[in-house]
Amino acid sequence: MGGDDGGRQPSGIIEPEPVVAGPGAGGMRLVPDRVEGMGVEVLTPEYRRIMEIMAGSDGPVMAKDVAVALGRETTPAKVEPVRGQLRKLADRGWISRTGAGRYLAC
Repeated sequence: MGGDDGGRQPSGIIEPEPVVAGPGAGGMRLVPDRVEGMGVEVLTPEYRRIMEIMAGSDGPVMAKDVAVALGRETTPAKVEPVRGQLRKLADRGWISRTGAGRYLAC
């Protein structure tokens, strides 16, 4: 009986190949929690650019300042996404948020 499959035909179902996912895909965080020794290379290019802007500032910056440095307009529709990115960076330990709505490089 070893080779007898009972007359069944192959299902034709093809097994999916593994997909290599980048940050943000399949629930992966764009901004991981920062741990000791972790460098900005784990961030996406846009978040790395924000970190460069933060590192080059003389003190706390506002979301509007970062938006301008990124080459964006200062309209609320362009500044609010940057504010959200700064919040993520602050919430995950990459930068600090001051009480006045400004952000500081750690």
